[in-house]
Amino acid sequence: MKWSAQDLADRCEQIGFPIPRNVIANMESGRRAVLPLVEVMVLAEALYTHPLRLIYPVGYVEEVQQLPLTYPVDTAKAMRWFAGLNEDYQADHRMLRHHVAHATALERAAIAVQLEAQQGWVVERAIDDTARAKALRTQAEFAERAARARDELYQVRSEIYADGEPLPDLPDELADVDPAEGYERDTD
Repeated sequence: MKWSAQDLADRCEQIGFPIPRNVIANMESGRRAVLPLVEVMVLAEALYTHPLRLIYPVGYVEEVQQLPLTYPVDTAKAMRWFAGLNEDYQADHRMLRHHVAHATALERAAIAVQLEAQQGWVVERAIDDTARAKALRTQAEFAERAARARDELYQVRSEIYADGEPLPDLPDELADVDPAEGYERDTD
């Protein structure tokens, strides 16, 4: 980005976690070899990148030390290990896959439910029978999408529950999606 150490220090301060210029200079020169994770996260935000790209710079260097005092390995392999994307830890990989699928399904369902509700507002305010009929058809399409999205979320939550993993919280408008087979939602 062609920034000076001071430019980066200023950006870190804007984020709300100051990292002094001399500390950044020591990182660059290798005089400071150990970085706390919080500093890696702040530097990534300051540099408009992901923390993982700072730890394992895929595309910039071919090999890195996956762990300290080990032989260098392929950077992409090290990154996959760090991100939990390799197959070495099946249980962890399954849990990660479940929770990524859950986040995706939850987002789809929340958007679909919101669109269906917004279309209900359009139906209520239709100015004539033709507009109302068109709005009702659109609302029915949104309701079908919402039903499919809720079903997808239910399936993902059922898999998570069947594997004995804790179910992530749901917003109130989707609370009825929980699997019924013996699962009791925590209402505290």
